[in-house]
Amino acid sequence: MSGTFRSEIDSNVTDPETYSETKNSIIIESEYDLGVYSKEVLAILIKNDIPPTPNNFSIYFDKLLKKKSQTLRDHIISILEFEENTKDEESVLAEQSLKEGFLLMKNILSATANLYKNIFFMTKILTKRKQELEECSNIQETKSVLLSLESDISKLTVILKKRGSSIKSVYNNSIEILKNIQSNTKFHDKYGIYNKRYLITKIEQEIELVRKFKYKSSLIMTEAIYELGDVNNDKAVVLLRKTVARLLFKTSKRNDIVAYYENDLFVMLLKHTDIEGAKQASKRIYDLVSNSSFLLADREIKLKISIGITNITENNSVEEIISSAKNGIKKVYENPDLDFAVLLRNS
Repeated sequence: MSGTFRSEIDSNVTDPETYSETKNSIIIESEYDLGVYSKEVLAILIKNDIPPTPNNFSIYFDKLLKKKSQTLRDHIISILEFEENTKDEESVLAEQSLKEGFLLMKNILSATANLYKNIFFMTKILTKRKQELEECSNIQETKSVLLSLESDISKLTVILKKRGSSIKSVYNNSIEILKNIQSNTKFHDKYGIYNKRYLITKIEQEIELVRKFKYKSSLIMTEAIYELGDVNNDKAVVLLRKTVARLLFKTSKRNDIVAYYENDLFVMLLKHTDIEGAKQASKRIYDLVSNSSFLLADREIKLKISIGITNITENNSVEEIISSAKNGIKKVYENPDLDFAVLLRNS
């Protein structure tokens, strides 16, 4: 089935190119300043026979910025800070959690060492009391040794309870930190791509970037379609989703965000990509997945996906944008002749 695109536009869609004349002139000036500066950096790299790799470009980008006007520096720095602030905050929080986790682990090891030390000490006491019992010549001496042993055990019990309570407290705190770290991870633990939480965060950031700089970005949602028959089990589903995730990642560009959303739904956030670019990306995805198969229990399972495409807009929430992509997939199901469907949001 060849991929045919259809645009579904809701009743209150506005022209994405319509902006006020004043606003448009400001945008052009800002983009022009940054664009000219970027070209200058690249020209100097080429002139000095320096490979224009991302790392070299970054070094000279910062180096040459010091010689520019304060206005240009402030403008570019504001862009960089806007894009990096969230990453820095996430890194700081992750580092703090890890430091707390290492400290708690150190405390657990220390408490465990003390327990081992006291148990070892008690073993020596038991050996001593055993020897004393063997040397007892009458009942009175035996009772005295047993009373001493009872006192020793009582003391050890108090120590063990105290240490055990301390270990339990530290252990519970460690579990909370691990849960916190897990809840803030970026990657899905099974499929090797970004998870839903990180995806939503990146869409929120992209909405702000689109609002501020007026460029275009798109979102592609794909739903994996497969028939496992009598081999329908959790392991088979996980393996199949891993295959789809790998294929999507293979077709993505460096700055794309590829994530598992839920229930066989995968999402690609295409930064600086308009709807036409998203359509081309969707065609590549569809062709790649359609020409792939999945081997399971000596059976070849054909893969297929349905794709919904939408645009990232400044006036819509993450939920609304995700909903548009899902509705695009519904349009595909409504028309068997379609492999893709586009549903635009208001700009």
